[in-house]
Amino acid sequence: MFESRKSEIAEAICEAVTRPTMRFVPVKSPEQQSVMMLVRLMLNRQRTQISNTLRAHLSEFGVVAPVGRNGIEQLLVVVNDQNDDRIPADARLCLRMLEAQLRVVKQQILENDRRVRASARETELGRRLMEIPGVGPLLASAFVPRVADAHAFKSGHCLSAWIGLVPKQNSSGGKEKLGSISKAGNRYLRQLLVVGAMAVRR
Repeated sequence: MFESRKSEIAEAICEAVTRPTMRFVPVKSPEQQSVMMLVRLMLNRQRTQISNTLRAHLSEFGVVAPVGRNGIEQLLVVVNDQNDDRIPADARLCLRMLEAQLRVVKQQILENDRRVRASARETELGRRLMEIPGVGPLLASAFVPRVADAHAFKSGHCLSAWIGLVPKQNSSGGKEKLGSISKAGNRYLRQLLVVGAMAVRR
């Protein structure tokens, strides 16, 4: 039974390949795969997690600071101030461990950002994309490797549908009912495109 099932699947694949309307996913090159491995989003999440942990622990001792990176720097000054008796010695030791992790993650983010900028400028397509308002090195370096072959899409609308930037269709009986964007495609690309568009609008 298993062998017959395998042969049916093979026949279906062979038939699909011969159909002229069949669309295929372009194969990405090793260079494109390498650029997609740049882990900026994960590093940013780690930085936020460590920052929030520092804020939470220090707030237990009544030490708070404004939201943002300047606020975190103010908290780190308190952590390293041996004369500040609001923080017990054991707690200070743990907070310094978190500070060390935060410094490492920030350095990794800087290195990653340098590589992202270099990657965006390396290709002609990346340089052309950055000429579009709202498209910077981050979006260009994300777009180029993920869209391996733009000719695979018939139009910009097809590309938008692949990314998930088109409205959901709830149409019936000749009446068009469009909902919110489908969010069915590449989440990271969609997020960057929306942020870029909002920056241009502002």
